[in-house]
Amino acid sequence: MISSVKHAPTSFPSIDLLPRRHTIPRQKFSPLPTIKNVHNGFKAQSFASQKPLHVASVENFRISKGAEKRVTECKAYEADRSRPLDINIEFPDEEARLEAAKRIKIGIYFATWWALNVVFNIYNKKVLNAFPFPWLTSTLSLAAGSLLMLISWATRVADAPKTDFEFWKTLLPVAVAHTIGHVAATVSMSKVAVSFTHIIKSGEPAFSVLVSRFLLGEAFPMPVYLSLLPIIGGCALSVVTELNFNMTGFMGAMISNLAFVFRNIFSKKGMKGNSVSGMNYYACLSILSLLILTPFAIAVEGPQLWAAGWQKAVAQIGPNFLWWVVAQSVFYHLYNQVSYMSLDQISPLTFSVGNTMKRISVIVSSIIIFHTPVQPVNALGAAIAILGTFLYSQAKQ
Repeated sequence: MISSVKHAPTSFPSIDLLPRRHTIPRQKFSPLPTIKNVHNGFKAQSFASQKPLHVASVENFRISKGAEKRVTECKAYEADRSRPLDINIEFPDEEARLEAAKRIKIGIYFATWWALNVVFNIYNKKVLNAFPFPWLTSTLSLAAGSLLMLISWATRVADAPKTDFEFWKTLLPVAVAHTIGHVAATVSMSKVAVSFTHIIKSGEPAFSVLVSRFLLGEAFPMPVYLSLLPIIGGCALSVVTELNFNMTGFMGAMISNLAFVFRNIFSKKGMKGNSVSGMNYYACLSILSLLILTPFAIAVEGPQLWAAGWQKAVAQIGPNFLWWVVAQSVFYHLYNQVSYMSLDQISPLTFSVGNTMKRISVIVSSIIIFHTPVQPVNALGAAIAILGTFLYSQAKQ
């Protein structure tokens, strides 16, 4: 039997038993959004905002009072910072600032280098005038620098270099050339005026080109060879017109030029791919040169001559002679150390120009302090030689 069942109407309104999934439609950004205000039953109003709105909170869905409809209450406020500001803010050029700082640093290096070199040459000449033993004087200069760096490494004022046997093996020919050049220059200054020694040493570029051309087979452009003419001519003019010419002093300066050329050549090979800083590289160079020079200094001059010469110098000068020796030894190391530190920061061309200007400062200051007699022709020769050195630096660029 099939019976029909009629459902009685109910008085309850139709309500979904399962909750509806309400999604908030994503509103597109409009520069003038319209918000309806239904808070506290007030009549709906609308307003337009010129600024973007930031949603603070969204209330849960609920049934509003007095009306059977679902409403959602959204609270928002105008957020000025939600939109990028149309303001051009000028930031300082970081690259330009770093370049300016580098220029200042190099300038400080150059000024310190020249000042220390002038002080060294003055005290070195004073010591040699009273104590004419250039081999011992050269040894004390290297000893002072080596001692300063060993103390700095021991007290961790400076980081000790990480070296191996290969490093010292590569450094050996550099140290030999450095030792010969240092002793030869000191011998020269013990026999002639400081200005004369540095005039001859300004001819070092000529030795560099000749050695590189005939021993290493390196070719140079024609302007480089032409720049050697004023260098050689100026040095020759100074030699001919030098009032207190001495062959030992002249040969010492010439040997020093040749030795330092080989030192520079060996240094380029030794420092290539080397992680040791310029300061520590020169410190290691001083230590190795000291070990090489000490036995030769003892053999050439000897402790007996040193003791007699020391007593004579102290008797003539007094206790200040000891401070002269300390000053020339310490300043020798400092000016060389700063020069190697500056070489880490600048190109070889800039270094060469700085070295030329250094010789000018040394020549002028030594002439003023020691009242060295200079003839006009002699001064002209020095100026021509130094000008040639400058032209050589520009031609190699």
